[in-house]
Amino acid sequence: MSELAVIGENSRVVMHFSIKLEDGSAADSSKVHGKPARFRVGDGNLTPNFEKHLLGLKAGDEREFTLAPEEAFGVPIDENIYHLDKSKFSDDAPAEVGSIIAFNQPDGREVPGIVRNVEGNTVTIDFNHPLAGQRIIFAVEILSVEDA
Repeated sequence: MSELAVIGENSRVVMHFSIKLEDGSAADSSKVHGKPARFRVGDGNLTPNFEKHLLGLKAGDEREFTLAPEEAFGVPIDENIYHLDKSKFSDDAPAEVGSIIAFNQPDGREVPGIVRNVEGNTVTIDFNHPLAGQRIIFAVEILSVEDA
């Protein structure tokens, strides 16, 4: 019987993951979408803080760990809060608190923003990651590991 590869630098990994908040509510899960995550350790898709929790795991392993906001999606940054004129919004993308609207950037990319407040003709848009400032609980199930 051959020994299973363990996750190390440059390993190719396929895993299911779920993200929960401290109150137990689910924020995301690859199982819901039926598509496991695929990445190479060190490729920049995951933060180093996240990857360090995966090192040494092998196919079949399941782990749960908690990351502080600074280790996960960061802390909210005031510079990512914008105040726009309500006239910039349309019936297709109304300025309603809680709505997530895609904004086109000069380079053609779309960036999602969350409508946080509407007061008079001013709409407050938050471009921080929706999970910024939250302690995150990750649960992972390693499906396969290949050495680079």
